[in-house]
Formats: sequence, structure tokens, C-alpha cells
Amino acid sequence: MLLHGGPAQLPEPDCRRSEKRMTVDINTAVVTGGGHGIGRALCRRLARDGVTVVVAELEPDAAASVAADIGGIAQVVDVGDEAAVQALVESVERDVGPIDLFVSNAGVGYGDANGNAASREGGMIPCDDRWQACWNVNVMAHVYAARALLPRMIARGGGYLVNVASAAGLLSQIGDAAYSATKHAAVGFAESLAITHGEQGIRVSVVCPQAVATRMIGIEDDAESVDGGFGGNDVDGILSPDQVADDVVAGIHAGRFLVLPHPQVHTYFQRKAADHDRWIAGMQRFRRKLTGEER
Repeated sequence: MLLHGGPAQLPEPDCRRSEKRMTVDINTAVVTGGGHGIGRALCRRLARDGVTVVVAELEPDAAASVAADIGGIAQVVDVGDEAAVQALVESVERDVGPIDLFVSNAGVGYGDANGNAASREGGMIPCDDRWQACWNVNVMAHVYAARALLPRMIARGGGYLVNVASAAGLLSQIGDAAYSATKHAAVGFAESLAITHGEQGIRVSVVCPQAVATRMIGIEDDAESVDGGFGGNDVDGILSPDQVADDVVAGIHAGRFLVLPHPQVHTYFQRKAADHDRWIAGMQRFRRKLTGEER
């Protein structure tokens, strides 16, 4: 599929895809968290499609490696710092070109410490205050990007914002309350962007995968594995980052708001909406099974 310089060949639509079609002309894209996982796969996919890609990443070596691999531009940035995000946007627009697509992909998760949903401490990864860290990266980074970009995109007549959230933003991640709550907030913010600015030419997609073979579930880059995971992550299968990148690009071309790489999420979301109490009870049983409390 070509995002730059010509029309795309799309697969036949399925139940997850809108009948709406659009031609997307993207010359310059920024991908945050571009040094690893889904972000790296998106950088590679967009570059193959002829897009000039800015690899925005907290880790300098990872940013440089991906940028060198794809002929892109490396930018080191902490997306939880509004001044840094503003500087990133200004630098790219000045030195590279107008940003047509901004993929706000960077995300963090720490796990509940000692099974306590409200704990500050991280369970899997040490953290002084995982709630604040998740809020900064999983929510405010999207807000900071939109603040910096919306005036520019609206003045140009349009642009595309992709916010990578999680199925936890529609359902819940057992054992990580801060991750679940902030991913819900990320989905809500993406909805607000689409509702408020859609008629100003701003396209918005929010991506909500379940388990993906990344460091977040304990699978290192280039492991070439979709096995493993923890805490029930593998219940519906673990997708490769490349598969998710392909789904995101298809969603961009279709102008689809909700991108669900795991189709099962659509069914679960419907069940949750139909009977929230029953869904909570089912999730409680699932938690007991995962923790060994129910044999």
C-alpha cells in the first residue's frame, strides 16, 4: 500500500472496517516510541511506503538505529514533557517539512504492586509513582502533541493524528489499574479530538490491540517470537508488531477511527456494554484464575 505518491491497493473490508474510503497523501510522519515494538514497525512500514519518517524516541541509540535502517531522521524526546514535544514539532516543521501524520505511540505500564490497584509503586517495573508516570506518557503526551499540531494542521486544511492506546482502554488490563485507567482516558481524548476537529479536516484513529510481541509483555525486539507473555496476555494470541503496523496503515487509509488488530476485542466490548455487571463478574473470575485463587 502506498501512502505517498499514489493510490493504495486495499484488502476487502471485513466487519471491523468502515465502508468509508479515503486517499491519504502523507509526505512526513512522526512516530513516538519509534525505537522499539509497534513504533519501530510503523516507522519501517511508513518508510517502505515512501514517507519521510521522524523516529522520536527517548533512547538515543534506538532512535539512531531505526532512523539509519529506514533512511529517516532520529529525534530524542521525552513525550511526557510538553516543552520537549513542542520543540519536536517545531524542529520537524522547520527542518523536515509539514507534519502530515503524527503517531503518538509511546506508552508505559508497570503493574499493580502487591495486587493493589491504587498503589503508587510498580509491580513489574520499579517506579516512584506509576500513576503519574502513566498519566504523563499514556495521556498527556497525546494532549501535548495535539496542542502543538492542531493549529498548524487546521491552518493547512487538515492532518492525521493516530493515538496508540490499548484494548485495556476499552476493556481492562487485569493487574494494572494505572495502565487501564490511562488507556481509557487516551481513548476518550481521541474521541474528543475526532468530534471537535473532524469537520476542520483533522482525521483521528485510535489503536487498541491486545498482546503484541514487544518488550511490554517481555518479548525483546527481533526475538521473532509470538509466544509467551504473562498475566493472560496470550489468551487471544500475540500479534507481531509488523501485523499491527499493517493494520494501522490500513486504518489510516480507510479513515477508520477505531483500529482493532485483535478482532475479538469488538465482541468483548459489545458484551461489556450490554451487561456491565456480568462483565465485571466474568473479569473477577478471570483474575482469580490468573492468580491461582481459582483452580
